[in-house]
Amino acid sequence: MDWPLLIESQPLLKHVPNELRHVTQCRNMTKGDTIFRIGDSVRNLFCVVKGEVQLIRHDIRGTKIVLQRSRSGFFAEASLGGTAYHCDALAAETGVLLFFPIAAFRTALDQNAAFRNVWIEQLAREVRKLRAQCERLNLNGAADRIIHYIESEGINDAVTLKQPRKAWASELGLSHESLYRTLKRLSDQGTLSIDGNKISLVS
Repeated sequence: MDWPLLIESQPLLKHVPNELRHVTQCRNMTKGDTIFRIGDSVRNLFCVVKGEVQLIRHDIRGTKIVLQRSRSGFFAEASLGGTAYHCDALAAETGVLLFFPIAAFRTALDQNAAFRNVWIEQLAREVRKLRAQCERLNLNGAADRIIHYIESEGINDAVTLKQPRKAWASELGLSHESLYRTLKRLSDQGTLSIDGNKISLVS
């Protein structure tokens, strides 16, 4: 496994101790692949190097509910202290995954303070991100959600999307038709500047 190339794409991986690197597996995934199912025993923690994984559940009507989209970095972190996965994980795109054996990951956290501190910081960032997402979904208007996303997730009031707009619409809790209409309206009003995948607030 070429760790220098992996670290180049995922800087967080540079903190993974050598003992954990030696037992980590790198695997290709194809769109539609099942990574794990709800109720499966927890055997691995995962990191998306390329592609997208969705954590999903289904309601009583069978409707798919996307709990998390991971296009870069770790997912299933909540399973680190559990015995079974609490949702399904499916590959939404062809890509590459790292499989960290759960026992070895726990040992690395116990024995390597530097790695443990970086992991705590990573979890804190995820909590902040999820709080912002919850706040965003409580906003009623599509325009408010779009602007909130740019302000909270962007840099210098601009975001460059790394996902299709349909996927972004789902993350915002909007239909893709509503997203497209609102983007056009905000652009026509001069509120937003849209250049390909880069969307900026106009001051």
